Amino acid sequence: MATVPSVSYSITVRLEVPAGGKAVSLLTHAVESAGGVVTALDVTNAGHEKLRIDVTCAARDTDHAQAIVDQLEAVEGVVIHKVSDRTFLMHLGGKIEMVSKVPLRNRDELSMAYTPGVARVSMAIARNKEDARRLTIKRNTVAVVTDGSAVLGLGNIGPEAALPVMEGKAALFKRFAGIDAWPICLDTQDVDEIVRTVQVIAPGFGGINLEDIGAPRCFEIERRLRELLDIPVFHDDQHGTAICVLAALTNALRVVNKDLETVKITMAGAGAAGTAVLRLLLAAGARNIVVCDYLGAVHQGRDDLDDSLRWIAEHTNEEGYAGDLRGAVKDADVFVGVSAPGILTGDDIATMAKDPVVFALANPEPEVSPDDAREHAAVVATGRSDFPNQINNVLAFPGVFRGLLDAQAGGVTDDMLLAAAGALAAVVAPEELGPNYIIPSVFHPDVATAVAAAVRESAGGRARGFTEA
Repeated sequence: MATVPSVSYSITVRLEVPAGGKAVSLLTHAVESAGGVVTALDVTNAGHEKLRIDVTCAARDTDHAQAIVDQLEAVEGVVIHKVSDRTFLMHLGGKIEMVSKVPLRNRDELSMAYTPGVARVSMAIARNKEDARRLTIKRNTVAVVTDGSAVLGLGNIGPEAALPVMEGKAALFKRFAGIDAWPICLDTQDVDEIVRTVQVIAPGFGGINLEDIGAPRCFEIERRLRELLDIPVFHDDQHGTAICVLAALTNALRVVNKDLETVKITMAGAGAAGTAVLRLLLAAGARNIVVCDYLGAVHQGRDDLDDSLRWIAEHTNEEGYAGDLRGAVKDADVFVGVSAPGILTGDDIATMAKDPVVFALANPEPEVSPDDAREHAAVVATGRSDFPNQINNVLAFPGVFRGLLDAQAGGVTDDMLLAAAGALAAVVAPEELGPNYIIPSVFHPDVATAVAAAVRESAGGRARGFTEA
């Protein structure tokens, strides 16, 4: 739940008030007294007796929005006509559409775009399948694939409920990288069915973005698709998060004058995102890392390790620490949380090394209160937009896919991910760098282009395969 009014819970209340007097000021006072924030007040119809007004305001959540409406209704002379949730209005009918890039104004244009002219293009591709990248939407199209099993922080809510999120992802692809992406929401959570479905639709796409698929199935799905397909397969929950974390950490360590190779890092979370972050940190040169899940530190002496946890145990925690997260945080230089809310306190952060870096990325409620963490940490980052240093995957995936598509890459490598992270970190100029600015805004004009250029150069034309860390 939001602690302060947010545009995510913005409402517009259409109402009538008596003309003249203090009616308008009473409306503003009513919203503010209920704890809301008036963001717009528009008179839509004026008469001698009545004014029709649209009051737009931000609330904390749906209950708070209703409390604001009740407070407005209690103002003398107010008649409520309609209450609109602005977020739901934005989603009416969906957020994306397909439009033609070519004119179809006459018979000549129709005959070239479709039959009979299109047959010539089809036969050219039949002779050389690679021409599909040049002559079709495959050149600039990504499938955003989900099974609805791990949507945002909402859990296993199914493919229909996942569709608004996938639409939003497609809109971000277009807005930040000019890529045409389409949501593919699958009504199955069977690994074999997912892999086969993506395999058979792949000819129509230049890349596959796996999204909101629960661990550990997501690991196998990605691995098998990489082996089967000749286009990039990128699981944003894993690799997008990893790129952003590495970029932000690179700059945070510059702020505190520490080196990635020597700092002690404690991580909370051994799922898809945590494992990908770990792999990329190791590939970047980190050496001293302890990973904790809900049972405590991951170490080789545990008897409950699956394949993924076993890999983590073999590549981290050289000293064999077997305690809990709070013990692992003690004397650490860096904490990276991609796990669960409220698992640490400010007192725990106080036990870390001098000038610690805290990335509490659970969303919407972080692993530790950012305000409490700031009392002891030199740099704090979260996944939230209402605090500085937001770690947001939109900083990575549009530029990554732009570079992959431009290079006509056949896969994704560690070097590409490292290049993307380095480019993202470099968007923050040295004179701008500071405790409250270690990662650029998602609206920074250089983000997508810088990341795309780095990936494109790393790809070197036609990249194949994925090197495991």
